[in-house]
Amino acid sequence: MSRSLVVKVTAGADAPERCAQAFTVAATAVAAGADVSLWLTGESSWFALPGRAAEFELPHSAPLSELLSALLATGRVTLCTQCAARRSIEESDVLPGVRIAGAAVFVEEILADGTQALVY
Repeated sequence: MSRSLVVKVTAGADAPERCAQAFTVAATAVAAGADVSLWLTGESSWFALPGRAAEFELPHSAPLSELLSALLATGRVTLCTQCAARRSIEESDVLPGVRIAGAAVFVEEILADGTQALVY
């Protein structure tokens, strides 16, 4: 696959279906061989912390922790800088492989040739 996919998820436990859709689409794209970047913003920011994805439950949905593991293994996962700061999340708090970056990096990713961006 020559295209890249950037998925920005703004929802967490506050909107579980939207949250699960974002993770499912991103993980499915990784499994299909796409270059995938998942951005955790808003309430989804909490999933950058160890154990938080395992706490998420939604009937008939793949476990969020498994989807996140797949994304960390072969994609990129980024926590929004401002979202992290508002929640007092530090670089040392996040799962291995999660980076913290801001709007300039997001814009650079989504404006790259051959990139599709989705926001959930």
